[in-house]
Amino acid sequence: MGIIRLNNMNFYGYHGVYEFEKEQGTNFEIDLELFTDLTKSSASDNIEDTINYEDVYELVKKVFGSKSYFLLEKLANSICRSIFKEYKIEKLIIRVRKIDAPIDGKLDSVEIQLSRKKSDYV
Repeated sequence: MGIIRLNNMNFYGYHGVYEFEKEQGTNFEIDLELFTDLTKSSASDNIEDTINYEDVYELVKKVFGSKSYFLLEKLANSICRSIFKEYKIEKLIIRVRKIDAPIDGKLDSVEIQLSRKKSDYV
């Protein structure tokens, strides 16, 4: 078992509950941990034997920009579903951060985390 991580993917999006969030947008960060068997690629040194993280990034970008979500939870779950549909992984952990969330106070970001297994989507 191994883990492929994509850390601090940055996107600008129009997700949120408030209308001004959907109009003005804000910055988001996404982290992914993909749990998969890396035995074959560790031995072969062949990109065909692993998960190409560039392709994963492009899939996340596509889902992120495909529609506007009210909740970070739903956005994260949609990304999870797409990744499990496309790649042979056993489990993943996703963290989605909204930078400068509209809260009357000072904080860097709001973050949700989901941990999912392939069986969650069967």
